[in-house]
Amino acid sequence: MTNSNKYTELLIKINPEIEDIVSGICFENFPCEGVILAEETYKDLEMIATTEGTLKVFLTEPIPFSKADKILKEQKELLKSRGFSEEELGSWEITVTEKENEDWSKKWKEKWDVTHVSERITVVPDWIDYTPKKDDEVIIKLEPGCAFGTGTHQTTQLCMKAIEKYMPTNANMADIGMGSGILAICASKFGANKVYGCDNDPTVIDVAKENALKNNANCFFELNTADNLTEKYDFICANILHNVLAMIMGDLKNIMQNGSYMVLSGILDEKKPVVVEAIKTHELELIEEMHQDQWVALVVKRG
Repeated sequence: MTNSNKYTELLIKINPEIEDIVSGICFENFPCEGVILAEETYKDLEMIATTEGTLKVFLTEPIPFSKADKILKEQKELLKSRGFSEEELGSWEITVTEKENEDWSKKWKEKWDVTHVSERITVVPDWIDYTPKKDDEVIIKLEPGCAFGTGTHQTTQLCMKAIEKYMPTNANMADIGMGSGILAICASKFGANKVYGCDNDPTVIDVAKENALKNNANCFFELNTADNLTEKYDFICANILHNVLAMIMGDLKNIMQNGSYMVLSGILDEKKPVVVEAIKTHELELIEEMHQDQWVALVVKRG
């Protein structure tokens, strides 16, 4: 039985650029309540991990060090097999500590604050009261839960900016790999007539549905993948890993209307050529590269 007066803290040394990826692994494999990225300062100049941060994972149940280490090593090797380098991933050294409960379930929420994605788009954590700054401000209330897409990550923000810039009014929109549902919700608030979202992770479906409900967004979410879809869409978001984008580019093209736009995100700058090559292979037109920090989103059009 879990001691309610204590909680387990799992610390993982990572490259902060892949915070969302490692967070998702933790939610899928551990009894995880929340995560925060704790940047550390290293005094030992000989350490090569000075660019790394520490992902602090709050667990609702104890987990043996050996089990956590085994799971993370397997997941890291899987990512390396998909094209990530050791430098891009970080060391993934871990520590597991049992700590006294000091309202720990709220600690991870301290990281989240109001995020102004653009002059019009604002993402507000569900527990924060916020007053709009302008009449046409698009406000998205969000409970991050255990899904990708909190609105703070660069890849998510790039997609939201692309929605604002390229999605036609009354569009039939699809969010492939929708995670928290934030991009689908954003599209709905910008006037999409029909919004569809799918993900291959069953744990995110209910989170996305709840987020849509609290935003009064009319979205349909289900467990599915692009290769199973037959409907055509006016605008598509795909915020996924670069290698997956390249692999499913043909499936994504198949669900694009002629003349429609798609934003591809989740791409580190150095991995951009992999996705660009797939864009060329499938004869899509690259319209714009959108950059934020070390991340890039590619807006494409089907002729």
